[in-house]
Amino acid sequence: MNNVGLYVTGPGPFLFRSFEVSSAVAVSYEIIGATVMGIGTTLLEETVFDPTTGRIANATFGDYLIPAHADVPDLDVVFVGTPDTVRPIGIKGIGEIAIVGVSAAIANAVYHATGRRIRSLPITVEQLL
Repeated sequence: MNNVGLYVTGPGPFLFRSFEVSSAVAVSYEIIGATVMGIGTTLLEETVFDPTTGRIANATFGDYLIPAHADVPDLDVVFVGTPDTVRPIGIKGIGEIAIVGVSAAIANAVYHATGRRIRSLPITVEQLL
């Protein structure tokens, strides 16, 4: 096992604090999956409510947009950093922690590209007009 940090390039980059990597392949795919979830949350996913009934109008995957392979850029996970000396064996949970910074990174990229600060999700073209 290697003590390292994590650097994800793609729509980011995103940098995470160092941790113990027990399986680099598993951790890489966990981070990529969470990053894709963040892209979907930021750009595609929206819950639409029926105004007359209050029920969710897009409750099926046919109506609810989620990212497909073509929607996601190539992502690379690179392990960098120094050992984590705080914990006895240096292990931290990864889970889907990568989803946390994706929306903020994309919103900041939109702001720097357009000059408009978008504060609600999903970020759509209509919000920029």
